[in-house]
Amino acid sequence: MSNRYLGLLRLIVLLSVPAAGVSQTSAPGGTLAVAGHAGQTPVVKINGKTYVDLESLARLTGGTLSFQANQTTLTLPSAPASPQPAPAAAPAKQPGFSVEFLKAGIEEMSVIREWRSALVNAVQTNSPVNDDWISGYRRAADSRLSLAEAAASTDPDRQAAVMLRNEFNNMQQMSDQFLAMRKNMNYISPDSFDNNPLDQKILSCSRALGAMAASGQVQDDISCH
Repeated sequence: MSNRYLGLLRLIVLLSVPAAGVSQTSAPGGTLAVAGHAGQTPVVKINGKTYVDLESLARLTGGTLSFQANQTTLTLPSAPASPQPAPAAAPAKQPGFSVEFLKAGIEEMSVIREWRSALVNAVQTNSPVNDDWISGYRRAADSRLSLAEAAASTDPDRQAAVMLRNEFNNMQQMSDQFLAMRKNMNYISPDSFDNNPLDQKILSCSRALGAMAASGQVQDDISCH
């Protein structure tokens, strides 16, 4: 029960009719108003105490009276439910990658990974590395990159397309380095990729782009610059 109705019940106890046989001196006592209810009802003062008619009080508060033997019960209406706060507006969803760009970007990264794997395998097995062999991977990656750039239609698409272009350029640069090394020497050490800064950059950017594709959101990454 609310504090307001508890207070009202205390008021009713104070205003209850005095026992019979007590000397009574009555006088008008003004009116009673109950907070939250319209209207008022007269009260009287008897022997210095203030009283109100229970039926009038019931009408004023919207309550009901019931009688059983020597007991009178005043039932007060239920307290109005507190208004529920309006649900907070959901934050605006950030735009993500378009379906077309995401598909083309994944295909581009797949070709770049194949390109790198073929180059690493050729060096580690001391297989021939020449421009004719590398050019097939370069053409495939360049074609997929063009498709991804053409499919870019949202801001995240366009930001990620720049990262894809940088990843392609870095892969092209590393291929050119190893082609130049092959022309100048017959043997390239199999551990040439260990701690290779450019190769580490390519791998880091590949992981970053993969994470973006999984989340659907673009995140800047220094390795893709």
